[in-house]
Amino acid sequence: MCEQAEWAQDGCVASYGPDLIYFYRRAAVFVDKILKGTKPADIPVEQPSKFEFVINLKAAKQLGLTIPQSMLFRADKVIR
Repeated sequence: MCEQAEWAQDGCVASYGPDLIYFYRRAAVFVDKILKGTKPADIPVEQPSKFEFVINLKAAKQLGLTIPQSMLFRADKVIR
């Protein structure tokens, strides 16, 4: 189990973590506010609100693992 979807693409069986694309877009909002004059101390801290679940079936097969169909339905992405 890994934290980032990229690691699942590199061979981890499954990953669950913040959606990094969404995370970077939110960071751009902070940069925009700061460039428009908002003090960084006045911007509230945000926690990730969008997460991504990726399953790598190829890696699971190499380890002899069977992933239940119910987990495959819940995954945002399945690597075959």
